[in-house]
Formats: sequence, structure tokens, C-alpha cells
Amino acid sequence: MSNSGRRFAPYRNALTAISGRTGAPLPSLIVSFAILHELTAIVPIVGIFYTARSLGAGERVVNAAAFDRGGSADDQSWVNIQLRSWVDEGEHWAGRVGRRYGIFGFEKGEVVDQTQTSQLSGKLAGDVANAVLAYGTVKALLPIRIGLSLYLSPMFSRAVVEPIRLGGLRLLGRRPKSM
Repeated sequence: MSNSGRRFAPYRNALTAISGRTGAPLPSLIVSFAILHELTAIVPIVGIFYTARSLGAGERVVNAAAFDRGGSADDQSWVNIQLRSWVDEGEHWAGRVGRRYGIFGFEKGEVVDQTQTSQLSGKLAGDVANAVLAYGTVKALLPIRIGLSLYLSPMFSRAVVEPIRLGGLRLLGRRPKSM
């Protein structure tokens, strides 16, 4: 146990210094980061989905990014390979979410066998293409989302998480520990 404690000591010390500098308790900062990280994923997915839906852009963008163009040298670049992998991941995600909640043109609880999956692949249309576009865009925005979450965590902690924590402690009749 002491070996792992020494291994993570520099990280703990850095986080404690950030906590002291920002005036927000460390657990509150971690919770704030987690909440903001999820919000910076959910809000853009919904916004991009409905924007792509209203502009009819999902199908065009996904089909342009995903499908083979005859095996040219351009087609084998890291960017194109990454775009195709995000489209594949997004297609599986849209199918999973669509079948679970009955959205994107899927029936709720629909069971899909291997032959149906192979027939769906390569024919992205409508809401599925918009969902794939939103998913891929949010994946591409990950570095910005992380930076934004890190930047806003101290403020969110002081303005939202700490008041909720202190209110909960008061409601339970406990005194908050000073940090």
C-alpha cells in the first residue's frame, strides 16, 4: 500500500496545491470535473444532432467521411482511418441507444442478429447518420472538452457543488469540516 501511495504522491500533491490555490476542496473539484466533462459531451451531442437534422447534413458528411474511395493513398491517412473508426463506433452506438430507447428509427427492444447488422452497415440514413455525426464530432472535441472542464471546475465547485454539499450536511444536522 505504501508503494502505491508513493507512486501517486506527486499527483496528490499537485491536486492539493490546485485545491488550495482555487479555494475549492479536492473532492469537490473532482466531482465538478466529472459533471462538467459529462455536460460537455451531452449538450454538444444534442445540439449537433438537431442542427444536423435541421440542415440535413448528417448523411452527406458521414457518407463523405466514411466510405472507401477506391483505396487511394489519401484514403489511408491517419485522419481518414480515424474518421472511419469514429463512424463505425457511432453507428454501433446509435444502434445500441436506438434499440434501447426506441429512437433513430429503431423499435424499442428490437433484437438484431448478425445478418441485419451487416445489412445496416454502409447505409447510414436520416437520424442514424445525424447521431453518428454528433458522436464523431464530440469525440473529435475531446481535448477541448477536457480543457474546458479543467478550466471551469474550480468555479463550478464553488458555485454549485459546495453549496449543495453544505446544504446536504446542514439538512443532516452535521457540521461541515473546514477545508
